[in-house]
Amino acid sequence: MEEKGLTWLEAFYDLIYAAAISETMSLLIYEEEGLIPLENLLKFVLIFIPIWWAWVGQSLFINRFGKDSVSQRLFMIIQMAFVILMTASLSVHFDRYYAPFLIGYLGIRLLVAVQHLWVKKRNNIKDTDAAKYLGYGFLVGIVVSLASIFFDSWMRYFVLYLGIFIDMLIPVFGRKFLFKTPIDTSHLLERFGLFTIILFGESIISIIADLHLEKGEWTAIAFALVSFVIIISLWWQYFDNLEQKIDKNMQSTGQSIIYGHLFIYMSLSIIASAIQLVFLHDIRYWFVVLLVFLATGIYFLSTTLVFQKYKFKEHRLNKNHLSIFLGILSIFITLDILMMVPEIIIFIQAAIFFAIYAWATTRSKQQT
Repeated sequence: MEEKGLTWLEAFYDLIYAAAISETMSLLIYEEEGLIPLENLLKFVLIFIPIWWAWVGQSLFINRFGKDSVSQRLFMIIQMAFVILMTASLSVHFDRYYAPFLIGYLGIRLLVAVQHLWVKKRNNIKDTDAAKYLGYGFLVGIVVSLASIFFDSWMRYFVLYLGIFIDMLIPVFGRKFLFKTPIDTSHLLERFGLFTIILFGESIISIIADLHLEKGEWTAIAFALVSFVIIISLWWQYFDNLEQKIDKNMQSTGQSIIYGHLFIYMSLSIIASAIQLVFLHDIRYWFVVLLVFLATGIYFLSTTLVFQKYKFKEHRLNKNHLSIFLGILSIFITLDILMMVPEIIIFIQAAIFFAIYAWATTRSKQQT
């Protein structure tokens, strides 16, 4: 398989989506009576998923079939316009802007489907079964989501996400086609890695926002330093595994990478929002514990899922490692429930966990 490299247009394309993710994260910084409203949490998930899936669609097309040609650039540039429209529609009052959001999302997905159907007409593509299957399959999901315009209230969203759910299942049910056209593992991990580091940037922005507050200079500095240790530990764990522990020649459909990163990205978004939210507002103690350790647990489990399959055998975690990490999390949560500790202690506990996780998964050789 010809090895692909990341293009500058792909990097620019990712930045457009980074703006969309940043706008979505604003839902998690809004507080009422010491909590993030349940409505905002649901909206965050329901908005995050289509944004992530829209980005994944084009990224996977490029990975399997893409060429840095004029036609592909035009497809991506037009998609960027739809992403901007979709991003502009993101709001706490999502219902008001449903139509532009739907147009933006379906425009992106339609262009991805058309590109797949375009591929099957190329004479130099040996096996176009996967492209044909994905192209027509994605059209089914698009049509179902489009039908949401005929409904009101909760039924509208049910139909929209039914279409998205169908869209997301198309690659799962088409594994027999996708095995014939496996992913370029190195390129795909590079694409997901680039987007991951953009999300780390959002966390740094949250730290800077804390330093600008007048809640007490030394408190702000201490909180920022602890938060920075968390981000550095996450970065170390993620990218050391990506660069040194992964068999990038492995051929697969890439589905654990794709779907696992949905939870990695959501957990990183929650961590970035929590850093700013907890220092910016007076948040209820139990909610801080829940938010921080829920995001920590999701990140741990999802990165384990993503990397475990692709790691060289000697670097894989075993059941004992998993038990130890889950045990550490359980101890921290139990201590915080039994005795109320300052919020910074909760973040120190998260920093300790991530530092241990980074150390254990990036050693030169794992003991099994």
